[in-house]
Amino acid sequence: VQLQASGGGLVQAGGSLRLSCAASGSIFSINNIGWYRQAPGKQRELVARVTSGGSTNYGDSVKGRFTISRDNAKNTVYLLMSSLKPEDTAVYYCRADTLALHGDNWVATGAWGQGTQVTVSS
Repeated sequence: VQLQASGGGLVQAGGSLRLSCAASGSIFSINNIGWYRQAPGKQRELVARVTSGGSTNYGDSVKGRFTISRDNAKNTVYLLMSSLKPEDTAVYYCRADTLALHGDNWVATGAWGQGTQVTVSS
């Protein structure tokens, strides 16, 4: 399973960015898929995730500002980030929990994307 994230960059406080993450490989299904972030010197934390049924949950610091969505036909998850703050600056990682083919077997497989930098200037 490979996760390709895109959409990071530099934005001023109050601005918006949209991240995308596309999953590829021998995937039968994707259960949870979402975003985590890690700022320098801090632990990786949940930003948002969405289940296969469409249920979402968000980290407390982004509630009301970020919106996660998924396109199951494209195996892609999106994160629309609005009202960005300097404290949102971090590397954002895509994470997916999948059922993927390993040899002749379908196996529960978790995968991380390579990370995309989001920098919010004050």
